[in-house]
Amino acid sequence: MGQVLHHMEGHVATVVLENEGKYNAMSLSMWRELAALVGRLRDDDAVRVLVLRGQGDKAFVSGADISEFDQQRSSTEGVQAYDTAVDQAQSALAAFPRPTLAAISGICFGGGLGLVLSCDLRYCSAGSRFRMPAARLGLGYAWKGMKSLVAALGPMNAAEAFYTARIYDAPQARELGIVQSVHEQVFAHATETAQLIAGNAPLTLRAAKLAMKGLRDEAQADRAAVDAAVKACFASQDYAEGRLAFAEKRAPQFQGK
Repeated sequence: MGQVLHHMEGHVATVVLENEGKYNAMSLSMWRELAALVGRLRDDDAVRVLVLRGQGDKAFVSGADISEFDQQRSSTEGVQAYDTAVDQAQSALAAFPRPTLAAISGICFGGGLGLVLSCDLRYCSAGSRFRMPAARLGLGYAWKGMKSLVAALGPMNAAEAFYTARIYDAPQARELGIVQSVHEQVFAHATETAQLIAGNAPLTLRAAKLAMKGLRDEAQADRAAVDAAVKACFASQDYAEGRLAFAEKRAPQFQGK
């Protein structure tokens, strides 16, 4: 069935998708667990950065667990329930108020690609492979998932990826914008980057993410909320600490308030 676990290191929460025997294929219960866990982490002020990865190095996520489809995704009601679970997991990541990073090693297909495109920053190993195989399975792809794919890759690249169901290697994925960069030790790079981010001012990061989210989808933009978040930065103790640390030539100690 697989499971979704997490651990904390300082202010970084690492979420691990665990179903290694099936290349971390996502079962229905895992989609639901992921949405619930991300929701809990959202409410935990100790979490300043979230890292998402798969168990082991052979796969990030190979897609949805197809072995469940006859039982879970064959009726109209089942399809709707399954699509809702996937959407809730991806939406929870996309709406997470602090920075999110995807650390990708090995296979990243289907629903796995949808998950990484819901994260702010995406890094992969040299041996990673990416694919949107929906057209090879005969299943329909929901509106939000397609919107995320088009937003990340652009209309023509998204069309090619979806229509052909071809496999892209790591350099091609970087060229398409699926990932920022390729690393031999991707988990170490993601951890180092996450810790670097976590040492910065939390209120500044939240304000920046809120603004970038609005810029990606201006129909949903809340400019008043962005303005309020920016104002909160200048009124914060962290702003005073940042100025003092700069003057004293030391690393700032931010508290998120």
